[in-house]
Amino acid sequence: MGGCMNQRLAVLFPGIGYHCDKPLLYYSAKLARAAGYEVLPVPYAGFPQKVRGDADKMRASFEIAWTQAEAMLASVRWEEYGDVLFIGKSIGTIVASRYAQEKGLAVRSILLTPLRETFAYVRGEAVAFHGTADPWADTGAIVAACRERGIPLYLTEGANHSLETGDVPRDVRTLEETVVRMNAFMSETGS
Repeated sequence: MGGCMNQRLAVLFPGIGYHCDKPLLYYSAKLARAAGYEVLPVPYAGFPQKVRGDADKMRASFEIAWTQAEAMLASVRWEEYGDVLFIGKSIGTIVASRYAQEKGLAVRSILLTPLRETFAYVRGEAVAFHGTADPWADTGAIVAACRERGIPLYLTEGANHSLETGDVPRDVRTLEETVVRMNAFMSETGS
């Protein structure tokens, strides 16, 4: 049992339409595995259609993701891990942050295109990534929330909620820069 605390776990919390096989989460998982993390995706599903801009559907979507995440993570023995990394995308950043807070877990967080509500829950070390043309989250609010909590924030000018602009070569460079920054975060604080 002496080596248990050396175990590392990365938990992936996807977005509503942004599953774990999409670029940001796909490469996050590969990066985490390469860094020695066991990777656990939380593939919740069953969201309503046309959620953006509809507060009731957003709340319902959060409850769906929350309930499924709680059930999927119920058997995890958190005490066995010396390093827990939560990687969330969009609504997944809210679910991950609230889960860590409510369960009293010491986690580090990668916040991929976080929503404003994420910052009511996020604790501990974190890093965030946001596109300035993200229709799901106001850039000013994200910048202010990160500044207030001392969270490093990487902005991608003109990028949407997937950190994409439509200029494929630029989007691939953005993905590469994001992966390099996530790798640095995993390395400098998770060793």
